[in-house]
Amino acid sequence: MTAEIAPSHPKSRVLTAPDIAAAKGNDCPLVMVTAYDAPSARVVDHAGVDMILVGDTLAMVVLGYDDTLQVTTDDMAHHVGAVARTKPRALIVGDLPWMSYHVSREETVRNAAQLIRAGAGAVKLEGGRKRLEAITAILDSEIPVMGHLGLTPQSIHAIGGFKVQGKQLDAARRIVDDAVALAEAGCFAIVLECVPDGVARMVTDAISVPTIGIGAGRHCDGQVLVYHDLLGFEDRIRPRFVRRYAELGADATAAVARFVHDVRVGTFPSSDETYHMTDQLDDAMDLYAVDVTTDGQGEPAAGSRASSSGMSVTPPG
Repeated sequence: MTAEIAPSHPKSRVLTAPDIAAAKGNDCPLVMVTAYDAPSARVVDHAGVDMILVGDTLAMVVLGYDDTLQVTTDDMAHHVGAVARTKPRALIVGDLPWMSYHVSREETVRNAAQLIRAGAGAVKLEGGRKRLEAITAILDSEIPVMGHLGLTPQSIHAIGGFKVQGKQLDAARRIVDDAVALAEAGCFAIVLECVPDGVARMVTDAISVPTIGIGAGRHCDGQVLVYHDLLGFEDRIRPRFVRRYAELGADATAAVARFVHDVRVGTFPSSDETYHMTDQLDDAMDLYAVDVTTDGQGEPAAGSRASSSGMSVTPPG
């Protein structure tokens, strides 16, 4: 039997990007989990996470696409709003989707602002030095930015798929160099995805803001997983770095199958699951029993009268 683990912190003031940045070097690692709607946001916030990432992974785990490239800024704002309406303690980080910050400075800022207006406390975007102009523009608009290096899913066509990054010396050096540039530009934290643990450790040691790992080993300042992965809802892709803490997908299927069975064999709904008329109402309804007698032409027979609904009813008495 698994022991229950209480949430790691009581409900208190809402966490902010400066709070996350200040956690660099703390003994207690940061925790971020994705959420895309109000029920999942309540679950992860009550569990005690520090950050809720409304990730563009919603394209895959919620909307059924094969990659993250299909979602728009409007899609992201819609889901950020659902999470924000739960008023979590955790910092809400909204993912900027593909082609929302690869555009002009003005449009980049407009897209970031849309997620903030929807309820995010910060935005996240992918890429290294080539994204510094976009990062600077967003930061100049007083919007906190989280970086994302290593495997950047919005670049899967350019990098050849979902592959570990930084395995070669030159590639590892580029990741460290990019991380330093993002931190110096003002990012309050950086996600490191699918990189060797040694590379993640070098980045973590080289920068003054927290690193959040996903498939990057245990030397980061924090960890993030996708809600549907850690709870066992997503089966199409199961990366090596995912630890399953439940199998809710299988449990949900079994539960719905039991409902289907109960309906088909007639055991649902039971008497206890049904609203019943009172004896007084039952007796009163008997006074107005439906008279199905007709004159053979589809009209009420003599001696009966039609209700306002057109039904033939027998007068009381």
